[in-house]
Amino acid sequence: MKNFLQLISLLLPWQMRRAFLERQFGFQIHPTARIGLAWVLPSRLIMEENTSIGHFTVAKNLNLLHLKAHATIGRGNWVTGFPLGDSRHFASETERRPELVMGEHSAITHRHLFDCTNAITIGRFTTVAGFQSQFISHTIDIAQNRQVSHPISVGNYCFVGSNSMLLGGSSLPDYSVLGAKSLLKKAYTQTHRLYGGVPARELSVLSPDCGYFNRRQGFVI
Repeated sequence: MKNFLQLISLLLPWQMRRAFLERQFGFQIHPTARIGLAWVLPSRLIMEENTSIGHFTVAKNLNLLHLKAHATIGRGNWVTGFPLGDSRHFASETERRPELVMGEHSAITHRHLFDCTNAITIGRFTTVAGFQSQFISHTIDIAQNRQVSHPISVGNYCFVGSNSMLLGGSSLPDYSVLGAKSLLKKAYTQTHRLYGGVPARELSVLSPDCGYFNRRQGFVI
């Protein structure tokens, strides 16, 4: 029934569609927020002021999708998870949270993949740039022969280069850059760094005076 109602909503003008989604699914969508021609059906959706989700994006099987003020998700992104419930998969992970939370003025551009089996957090003024980056929060534990998941965290004022991969348990600190085509598989803590490579490692120190790190709006001219 939820899928049918979502399909019906795609035929409505946006203001009617927003009201319909709030009434039928309990979504919280600010009057200035907007969803394009996209399949967005988490258990909970919170879109604060001036947020947007672009055309042909899919977001499903999430407990929560939360876009804080001025956050944006571009076109053609795939955002999915593994819902909470009675499945044998991940049954031992009682703290698992299938969700995507984006900070103020953060942006996910186009054609990226987010596996939110466990929580993925994108910090304030952070950009997931370019195309085809993958955030993979779950894997198979070969020794125990079971699926496991771990959160992924990207800090504030970060830049994730095109075609990168971030694995469960990884963390990119505040004020950091992850170079294009990098593999981040561990939790780093040093801020103001360029990380890159396969696997990613610290490559250089970045000045706190960099303009990107001192923005007051997310959009980069």
